[in-house]
Amino acid sequence: MLCVSIILATYNSKENFLKTYKSICRQSYPCIEIVVVDGASTDGTREVIEQCALENKNLKWISEKDSGIYNAMNKGLHLSHGDVIVFFNDEFLVETAVEQYMKAIQESGAQGVHSDLVYRDEKGNIIRRWKMGEGDIRKGWLPGHPTLYLKREVYEEFGEFKEDYCCAADYEFMVRILKDGKIRLAYIPEELVSMFYGGTSSNGARAYWVSFKEGVKALKENHVKHALGITVVRMIKVMTQFH
Repeated sequence: MLCVSIILATYNSKENFLKTYKSICRQSYPCIEIVVVDGASTDGTREVIEQCALENKNLKWISEKDSGIYNAMNKGLHLSHGDVIVFFNDEFLVETAVEQYMKAIQESGAQGVHSDLVYRDEKGNIIRRWKMGEGDIRKGWLPGHPTLYLKREVYEEFGEFKEDYCCAADYEFMVRILKDGKIRLAYIPEELVSMFYGGTSSNGARAYWVSFKEGVKALKENHVKHALGITVVRMIKVMTQFH
């Protein structure tokens, strides 16, 4: 049986951490390692993580200052030991979600898997549906990061997240691994994840502009032609998903 490492990067977000942690604990899949990287929180998050670790032998954690979210994610990658890796700070919609992801990887022989997801606001209302489908990252398509489960060998071959990015290093990594078609992903056409409304999605025009510029940068660094046009198409697709 393949084991999965679910990596959480957190900072001063006690309530969201608990929602994510409890959601993971409800999963039916029997071989889950939880890796928590806390950025030296001061709001009680660290103490909550420590208590969870005392109660759960499958949880490993560190709490120390980092240089940003992608530095924290890379730390989590180094701490993890699972055969399959996912970065996750949201909630599962069904208790069999991880089981479905792992089954898809094993039955398809693919190096990874992804699914559909939804965004919910603070009241729990669905405000965006992200129907992934299958596509070409060179044409503005991309899988949702919290649904993207990859075998460890993918990170061993392609490396870590680039820490000079502010908000699009996960996108750059996906471009890096998917641009040439060498990595094959299975697809589950079901909404298995509820994503917290935050990050670029809720931080206004400036955040979208930074994301846009970094998206262009990610494509150019990976020698993908028509970087500007691809980024425009991708951003339009994102905006049309909102209710």
